[in-house]
Amino acid sequence: MLEHAKARLRDFQLKLQNAGIDIALLTDESTIAYYAGFWGYLSVEFGRPTFLVVPADGDPTVVTPRMESEMVSAMTWVPNIHTWEDSGPNHWGNVLMQNLGTQRCRLGVEKAVLPSLVRMWLDDSTDSVELIDASPLIAEMRTLKSSFEIGVMKQAGLIAAAMMSAAEDSLAEGVPEYESALAIINAGTRAAAGFLTNAGWERFVSPIIHNLQIMQSGIDTSMPHRRASIKTLEAGDPIYFCFCNMAQFKQYKLGFDRMFNIHYVSDQAADVQQTAIDAQQAALSVVAPGVTAETVAQAANEVYQKKGYAPSYRTGRSIGMAYLETPELKSGDHTILQEGMTFAVDGGISIEGQFGGRIGDSIVVTAEGFEYLTEYPREVVVVNR
Repeated sequence: MLEHAKARLRDFQLKLQNAGIDIALLTDESTIAYYAGFWGYLSVEFGRPTFLVVPADGDPTVVTPRMESEMVSAMTWVPNIHTWEDSGPNHWGNVLMQNLGTQRCRLGVEKAVLPSLVRMWLDDSTDSVELIDASPLIAEMRTLKSSFEIGVMKQAGLIAAAMMSAAEDSLAEGVPEYESALAIINAGTRAAAGFLTNAGWERFVSPIIHNLQIMQSGIDTSMPHRRASIKTLEAGDPIYFCFCNMAQFKQYKLGFDRMFNIHYVSDQAADVQQTAIDAQQAALSVVAPGVTAETVAQAANEVYQKKGYAPSYRTGRSIGMAYLETPELKSGDHTILQEGMTFAVDGGISIEGQFGGRIGDSIVVTAEGFEYLTEYPREVVVVNR
């Protein structure tokens, strides 16, 4: 992992030079992981930001809280680790200033995700920098995944499949939703542990799967983002699982969604679920290098419209070390798909106050079309327990 991160950072420095950017100040956790190979426990929301300072030429520096420095040093290839403390002369602002210097420079940042705490400090503490949005340079690199990255995402897909199998096995009439959540967490953790060793960098990668982000049953399946509750499952209930905040491994994140039904499914609910599947499959049928992101979305939207359902959200999103990367599969995005891009591709319909139909998979664009990163049956499923 670390040798790949180091190579990516050296490529990033060449892009900085070509763009006329003197230094990049990186604050986003996923971006720091992408270039430095580590991620923190406490971050800016605790008032404890970590920075990766990348000069256009020379070695980068991590600026991190002193309490995190031992773990950061063990996880990263970056040679320079500068620490700061919560108060006194070694406050993070002072340490960061020492690394940025006082000479006028063009400073690259990710403007859309630059924490307000850091932006206010830059505005108040220095007038010697010109802020340049380095996001396009970073996005260009992160959009295309290497064979190594795709391999990690395939492992995440196997972990996700184990979780979905446990989800299906947990379902039965009278069982509370939270029991499914516990089964999923347990299965995912055991599957992830099977891909790890207790040596080197990997010993800092936790296998623990936590926080079943999204699960609904019954009429609440019309609410795409309700969490698992104490509600018990009833005959005729549709059940929806979304693992978008759980299906991840070594910081690489997938999208993965499935639905099930207890004992039976009504004709209308089955139609909604099947239409969502058909829309997703229509979108996937046109995925190939040279196709625009918008074209993929249009293929799904045509299925919805033919069945009388109104498209309500994007068909998919680029995925990687962040839940949302670029491009997105939606109307108006004219990005041309390339081999090595990875996406979460969804089908989804909500009938307010009644039920919903959803499915989601992760894929990688290949020379011939695409390959699934997630595998589980794509059909209307009835569980007879």
